[in-house]
Amino acid sequence: MNYLIPETAETERLILRTFKEDDWLDLHQLYSDPKCTQYTIQRTLTEGESWRTMATMIGHWQLRGYGPYALEDKATGKVMGPVGLWYPNDWPEPEIKWAISHAYWGHGYASEAARAVKKIAADFMPETSLISLIFSENEPSIKLALAIGAKFEKELEFRGQIAHIYRHSKEPTT
Repeated sequence: MNYLIPETAETERLILRTFKEDDWLDLHQLYSDPKCTQYTIQRTLTEGESWRTMATMIGHWQLRGYGPYALEDKATGKVMGPVGLWYPNDWPEPEIKWAISHAYWGHGYASEAARAVKKIAADFMPETSLISLIFSENEPSIKLALAIGAKFEKELEFRGQIAHIYRHSKEPTT
């Protein structure tokens, strides 16, 4: 299949690539941790649910021509979580998505990866305006969205909660 964006990219510390089957176990570290799911799915996932979540992200690439990358640590080869473009059928607009395992928080990996995704989108899908849909109490994700140049646009009800839309600029951020 011809995708709209590259299937792989690299930063100084990270490899962004499409998911492969054996990534689900690393992803389960993320999805089985209540700290990592409290602002998004609001519960932990079973191993089977983690596998199906990964399969959904793989399917997103097939349906949309782009999707979330597996964020791999170059030093260890471990997958930290998904970071990339996301636009399920009930989302208001395409977004930059990020979620990484708790062990990797506080090291700048999410912002490094999100900046790379923002550049990929600007280079390969310049006509696409991107958002981040963030539930109002998710202060770490709000902080990250602002750090990579997004601006608060509006508040809306989404899946029974108050969510914020942060609009990403097309300008690169450092």
